[in-house]
Amino acid sequence: MASLMASEALSTPEIIANQLQSNQPVVEELVQKLKELDPSMIMMVGRGSSDHAGVFAKYLFEIELGLPVSFAAPSVGGVYNKTLKLDKSVAIIISQSGKSPDLLKQTQAIKDSGAFCIALVNDGYSPLAALADAVLPVRAQAELAVAATKSYLSTLSALLHLTAVWNGDDKLLSDLQSLPVHLNNVCNGYAQLGADFLRHLRHCVVLGRGFGYAISREIALKLKEVCGIHAEAFSSAEFIHGPVTLVENDLAIINVDIADESQEVHLQQIENVKNRGAVLSHLTYVDKNVHPRLLPLVVMLRFYLDIEVTAQEMGLNPDSPPGLKKVTETV
Repeated sequence: MASLMASEALSTPEIIANQLQSNQPVVEELVQKLKELDPSMIMMVGRGSSDHAGVFAKYLFEIELGLPVSFAAPSVGGVYNKTLKLDKSVAIIISQSGKSPDLLKQTQAIKDSGAFCIALVNDGYSPLAALADAVLPVRAQAELAVAATKSYLSTLSALLHLTAVWNGDDKLLSDLQSLPVHLNNVCNGYAQLGADFLRHLRHCVVLGRGFGYAISREIALKLKEVCGIHAEAFSSAEFIHGPVTLVENDLAIINVDIADESQEVHLQQIENVKNRGAVLSHLTYVDKNVHPRLLPLVVMLRFYLDIEVTAQEMGLNPDSPPGLKKVTETV
């Protein structure tokens, strides 16, 4: 029986096609404001999948725009009651619901500290949208499954859209219009990760580099949420500095292979762990017609579809991960 998670993941191509069309005037207006502000840095704010989207944004903004990106530490304000000097900064607050009280409190503190706050939010009528200086809508529609899929991918596409217009990158902007086609193709493609690899695992590591590392964090989270497998994400470069000793215990590793500038050095590290005895499974997408910055989204959607099927084959309900709910409250 198809789950909500599967249905929502499969709706992603249409969701993103509508988002790109609807958001063009919004993005153009926002970019005009950002160029006037001429920020010296960007701060990303979010938790869970939204935080992982922020890691993708860090690579995207730093590589394409040359702007340094930092991550907000919620405890600085929420626990230690300290404020930051954020003049000449832009804060992008990512949220599906826009309702978490801790996120709203943090946004207000960041705004009071001088940052221009952009809500990248699915619910355009949420308290977060009302609080922010500007709103970039995710437009993923209501997400009923607890494990985020379409909202995460739609957040990445909105970040790509913003970057392409801000940077005047006509090639990226043009190729972005074909993203829904590539996403549909992967929906109709073959599974890459299945129960034969995951069924008996208690622990595994997810390795990627650059944008591959960014989505590795989301992959590791979904393995925990949906299949109850303890998974940790590492940059393949960082993994060699110490954690690689774990491979001696026949460690299972999921290789996130993105065919961009990072691929050559990443695959060198994958060969390293393979030679040490790692048990490998590979997530990738090979199509030279796909812009390298779009590849992580295509790989991620294939993983979402695979992990949903795997969970059902393992007798788990992907729509009801134990102990989770859509809006989480923390300090």
